[in-house]
Amino acid sequence: MTISYPLSLPSTRFSRFTLRARSSAAVSESPFTGEQQVYVHQAEVWSAEIELAPMTREDAEAWAAFFLSLNGREGTFLLGDPRNLTPQGTWAGASPLVNGGSQTGKTLAIDGLSAGATVKGGDWLQLGSGSSARLHKVTQDATANGSGEVTLDIWPRLRSSPSNNAAVTIASAQGVFRLASNEVGWGLEPGQLYSGFSFAAVEAL
Repeated sequence: MTISYPLSLPSTRFSRFTLRARSSAAVSESPFTGEQQVYVHQAEVWSAEIELAPMTREDAEAWAAFFLSLNGREGTFLLGDPRNLTPQGTWAGASPLVNGGSQTGKTLAIDGLSAGATVKGGDWLQLGSGSSARLHKVTQDATANGSGEVTLDIWPRLRSSPSNNAAVTIASAQGVFRLASNEVGWGLEPGQLYSGFSFAAVEAL
């Protein structure tokens, strides 16, 4: 059977999960006046470092098969924040849509919320699905107007302009990632538990 990317993770057994946001802002400082100039470039990328808890052979073999199916950095997989699967704000449970095409930058206008619904800074959202899934985080609190419309500040900037009325996923949001290395390994602990699964990942763009 042909492997189709992105893959879904096996049953999650994270013992440690670190998510990093890498921006590309450069600062030039005059050695004479101390005056600074800031240059903001386009690259804004998620990366993650993950350790898995010791597990039984059955679970370990599922993870081994997952890593080998990726074939190092070739394949991709879906990944989100495992501890923040639902929004904090009262927009939880809503089915928001993109409000207007041709949007760019670090804001996103959406509609489909209840009047006065709140969106909290730190809530996740996903645009696209499958190989086009992109993970974004809301950076400022916001409240929908009487028509259920709101413009959100997000990070990272939009990768591409979503279509008008495209679905916005706010529960179990994910993005597409790939391994940061071509090498992965694991071992066997006393008591017949498998350990040593750890890996780093970077957003696949």
